[in-house]
Amino acid sequence: MTSLELLEKPPEDWDLKEFPAYRRKQIAEWLFKKRTQDFDSMSNLPSPLIDQLKQRFDISPLKLQRVQGSKDTTRKYLYQLPAGDFIECVLIPASEGLYGNRSDRHTLCVSSQVGCAYGCKFCASGLEGWKRHLRAAEIVAQVIETERHSETKVNNLVFMGMGEPLANFENLMQAIQIINAHWGLEIGARKITISTSGLVPQIKQLADHPLQTRLAISLHGATDAVRNQIMPVNKKYPLDQLLQACDYYQKKKKQKLTFEYILIADVNDRLEDAHHLARLTSQLHAKINLIPYNPVQDLSWQRPSSDQMRRFTDILKENGCVATLRIEKGKDIDAACGQLRLQELRAQ
Repeated sequence: MTSLELLEKPPEDWDLKEFPAYRRKQIAEWLFKKRTQDFDSMSNLPSPLIDQLKQRFDISPLKLQRVQGSKDTTRKYLYQLPAGDFIECVLIPASEGLYGNRSDRHTLCVSSQVGCAYGCKFCASGLEGWKRHLRAAEIVAQVIETERHSETKVNNLVFMGMGEPLANFENLMQAIQIINAHWGLEIGARKITISTSGLVPQIKQLADHPLQTRLAISLHGATDAVRNQIMPVNKKYPLDQLLQACDYYQKKKKQKLTFEYILIADVNDRLEDAHHLARLTSQLHAKINLIPYNPVQDLSWQRPSSDQMRRFTDILKENGCVATLRIEKGKDIDAACGQLRLQELRAQ
């Protein structure tokens, strides 16, 4: 059976101790800098080493099944994993160049699990339940494969795809260290954002980790009553515990948090909710990303009217909050926030 360790361990830890260190450095360059997916293409390696690599290691854990393109140039990638499971990730252009040229900056929304166990009531990812954690190699490969297939450079990563990233903490951080490493994909830690629905112990664990990644809290409710209605995790880690963990994170990392807040009609979009959110934000000086609810098949939630969302945003700003009403991307291909879901289709 072949191993995925080339994509989830530093070169010095690879099971290739019989070869000199410079050979491992060459292999890492082929994998992470040149995005090579074929050992035979590693032209500066001797044939005996290439034969060993082919027998012992796998560098293609993902198989592209489908690419969907949005009218706003967002692209959604469906990958099949070695065990036959499927994950989705989304490549999002930040801005359009002149005269229809490609965007100069791209964000990749990455998955961390197959499905999700946390069951947020507005999100498609957990509708079919949870299957397993992604391995570090399967996380890293999403970046490599998407760059290779799209022929674009990923500048920013957001762990906001399928799954709860902090529930897969060990594999997540192992992957991020490879993504960040100078011998790896060299994406700066401050260009990597981890989103969580509110896992208090792991937020503190992340605060103590030396990498300066950014943290976004999927808040979606400014009171326990609202969060209990739509986010089961709040019953285990209510708002007071979550805010204490956020305060600990900010003091350790010396960086601002972001609150993600999906606006759902008649659930969390009332003007009193805006005032509650403003008070929470003032305690932590966090930024707020307001996200209009994106429709999900089998769910009956609705987004608020444009006027209601504008009034909600205005209240936050009047109270001194830094708040942005996000323009969703990829909604027409079910690639927007909350729309990625567990796939059961099989390769033809």
